[in-house]
This record gives sequence, C-alpha cells and structure tokens, in this order.
Amino acid sequence: MPETLQEKIAFLSQPSSYPDKTSSVEAIETHMSWVFLTDQFAYKLKKPVAYDYLDFSSLAARRHFCEEEVRLNRRLAANVYLGTVSLVRTHRGGMELGGRGQEVECLIRMRRLPSELSLAQCIRKGVIPQRPFDRLAEKLGLFFITSRTESISPEQYRELCTNRVVEVIGALAPKEYAMPRGVIRDVYRKLNTYLFVRGEVLDERATAGKIVEGHGDLRAEHVYLEDDPVVVDCLEFSRDLRTVDAAADLAFLALECERLGAASDGVRLLNRCFSIIGDKPPAHLIHFYQTCHACSRARLALWHLNEAQYKNDPQWREQALEWLRLAQIHSRLMGQVS
Repeated sequence: MPETLQEKIAFLSQPSSYPDKTSSVEAIETHMSWVFLTDQFAYKLKKPVAYDYLDFSSLAARRHFCEEEVRLNRRLAANVYLGTVSLVRTHRGGMELGGRGQEVECLIRMRRLPSELSLAQCIRKGVIPQRPFDRLAEKLGLFFITSRTESISPEQYRELCTNRVVEVIGALAPKEYAMPRGVIRDVYRKLNTYLFVRGEVLDERATAGKIVEGHGDLRAEHVYLEDDPVVVDCLEFSRDLRTVDAAADLAFLALECERLGAASDGVRLLNRCFSIIGDKPPAHLIHFYQTCHACSRARLALWHLNEAQYKNDPQWREQALEWLRLAQIHSRLMGQVS
C-alpha cells in the first residue's frame, strides 16, 4: 500500500529518523512543499500537487524537480544545496532516510542557514551588514554576466510580457477576492499604455541579449548575508518563468527591499549590480518590471485564499492589498520618467 503524505510527514518530524544527530525537528509547510529543519540541515519534500504551472503529482516528477532545484540553485548557493536523498521503504516494512529499499519519496538536503542573516530579517532589524551586502551585488552581477542568454526574438519577448500582464491582472479581478477594482483598472491601463508607447524598449532588451535564464524569484527572504552571500529558492519548476530580463530579476529584489522599508538600500544594490554588469536600463523600464512583479505577488497572496487552511486568514488579502498599492505607485512612476 503506498505511503501517504501524512505518514511521510510524521516520519520526517521525528529526530530519530535522520542519519545526522539532531535534538529536534521543526516542520514548516509552504505552498508547494514541507521543509524539515534539523540542528544542522534542512530537508525539503515537494508536495504531490498539480497546478496550471507545475505538476508534482508523480514521484518521478518530484525526483526530477528535486534534482533540478539542486542543479539550478548551486549557481548562487553551491555550499547550501548538498544533493538529494531518498526516503525508502525497507525490506522490514519501515521507512528510512538514505537507506536501501524501495524509494517512496525524494528530498533535497541543504545546509541549514541562519535565519537572522536573511536579508528580510536584516532589514526588519534595521541592520544590514554592509560588506556582505556589497558582496551580494558582486555575486549577482557576475551571475547575470555568466547566465545563459535565452534565444528569444523581440516579438516573442514583447508578446511574453504582454501575456504576463494580462494573466496577472486577470487573476486579481475575481469578485470573491474583493480587491479594489478601480485600482486594478488603473494599473492595467498604465501597463497597457506602456506596452503600446514604449514597447520598443522591450524589443531592444531582447535584441541586446539581455534575456537570460535567471533566478525568477529574487525575494529578500531568499537572500542570506553570510560572509559569502547565498541566494536560494529559484524557480526550478518552470524555465519559462525564470526566463527573464536580468533587469527584471534585480528590479524585483529592489522592490522587495522597498516593501520592507529599505528602498534606498534596494536602489543602491540595483545600481551597483548594473554597474558591474555594464547595463543601463531606463528608469521607466525598471518601474514597469516592478509594477508587473507587484501584481504577480498580489496574485500569489490571493491564491492562498483558495486553500482550505488559509481561506479565513486575513493576512493574505492584506498582503495582496499591500502589493497592489506598490503596483499603483510604480505604475504612476513608470509614466513620469523619460
């Protein structure tokens, strides 16, 4: 009889289940995974879920994307992603992590990172360690210089941006979310105007080879300011979603800093990265990308309301409103700069 997700979670929540000795295990549920924190390591299990944009329903798919997550994230966090490990059913009938037997699940094994060094936590505490922050700019700059350039025509890239705008704005509109429709219409109108009036800028980015296989989810909570900074949790499940203008990835991180109250630090990081890369994207393009990202984050917050465990939690609508407010701010700035 196949093991249930609940049985796997129960097993992985016990300290005795791990080959590395640990005094405790902290189990954290996210939208698409469970993460089990031991004293020194983190083990990530992908949920057997399927959405429009990913399918983790089979063990083969989960194993593939575990391997992809390790491969892709080693680009910016080589000393964090240690590899994959199998959860097996032994011949005695019990489960074992990393042992011999029939594989029933695949997990990612990572070095546990100090939560107090996440960029998000540093901003909240009001103390950003400057040397690691400067090294972060250098690391990101080098990452984008060496990232694989995606072969995409100007027409394809403009169409991609247009489709993403339609998709994310449409996801904010359902009446059950009770989002301010006037704000949504205002943001949508400004984004459409930008695409019509300044669409050639997007064409130029594609022609200049600025579209790369990037990170795709450069959140402040994914950045850790160790002496050698690391960035984790790229979008391993969709090459399309991590096919980005390097300026868009970096603009997202600057927007994250702004949301947390460190706008000037975000701008400084952005400018330092562009200096290293040798890129000078226009300010209106940065605001366009930030408007799109803010709408996308609002959509992700609202998606939580579709799940039983979150539907009565007001924090997700509040987060969506906060992101929509940022989208409106940057959509206005987008039209005010040349």
